[in-house]
Amino acid sequence: MSDLLAHLEMLCFVRDRADGVCKTMINIARQAATITLAVTLLVPVAEAETPEIRIFGSANEIIAEYKSANFWGKIEKGAAIDVPPYLTVATSPTWNKDSAILPVNDKKELFYRSLLPLILYSNETILENRVRLEKIADTPKGTENEWLAGLAANYRLLKEDEVLPEGDALSALVAELMMRVDAVPPSLALGQAAYESGYGTSRFAREGNALFGQWTYGGKGMQPKQKRASKGNYGVAAYDWPLESVRGYMRNLNTHRAYQKLRDKRAAARSKGQGPTGAELADTLTSYSERGAEYVKSLKGIMRTNELAIADHATLQAGPAILIIDVPGEQEVAKMKTEIARLRETGQLDEILTDMGVDFD
Repeated sequence: MSDLLAHLEMLCFVRDRADGVCKTMINIARQAATITLAVTLLVPVAEAETPEIRIFGSANEIIAEYKSANFWGKIEKGAAIDVPPYLTVATSPTWNKDSAILPVNDKKELFYRSLLPLILYSNETILENRVRLEKIADTPKGTENEWLAGLAANYRLLKEDEVLPEGDALSALVAELMMRVDAVPPSLALGQAAYESGYGTSRFAREGNALFGQWTYGGKGMQPKQKRASKGNYGVAAYDWPLESVRGYMRNLNTHRAYQKLRDKRAAARSKGQGPTGAELADTLTSYSERGAEYVKSLKGIMRTNELAIADHATLQAGPAILIIDVPGEQEVAKMKTEIARLRETGQLDEILTDMGVDFD
């Protein structure tokens, strides 16, 4: 049936038919196949290419995909959320206009559900490193030394290519890493992303995947239209992918001295065998914004109003990641399919995926 649907759509497209006959035929085929995705890039399972990439031409099509995966709608308090491994790698540049057409609740839910898998995926990577770190403890051997040194450099405890210390200094280094290499509650990340990016509609979010409003200095980053000279030569950090933005945010909370209280509070909860909630850690973020306590109050209001605490109980489904690309309209879908096919053929797609740092096994 999916082959029939594809044939009908292509026939109407080639003949430039937008009349009622074509639309009716296509709608019948969609319903018969229980297909809600008019323009996804899908191939039979037996012939599936890695990674699977699904391309959508509208917000409503993404919502339909989420519904087909039982990933939409109200969640009862205390219920577990089984999250499909959908990793959004590109959002439509017209999202700010498209989202204005959606009901407000749908706009919010689409934003949260698109971001949640990225948060869970990033946390999983962090926790995998934490487990490995716990096993090594302060007695690394052989190749473990190189891995531990790289981890310490990534968490800003060693300089690049700096060798590991020994004895008590190494023990102290590992202890500090245990404070830093830890997950961020999804509810907190969702709340801050919504606050900082205006649910993905801000210029910085659209142009540079800047979901968390992080600054960078030295002339780098995207420039605000109204720049405050008193704050120095700053810009808003830009990222190639939404996933990179999430990872940058978590690294910021896990390394910057301004968020030491967050790490202390998280570690204290862990020492009691508990997982800290997003609301608890939000109280420590008075330094995240110039608004200080008012920022925290607003953030917690977003988290409470949108019942984001339930996200702290979400788990990512096992299996290879499925990449989601959102483009503005069906013509752009066709162009993107052609471009993806070209990238696969030339091997450039593999390079892009390696740079993205996503595991598709």
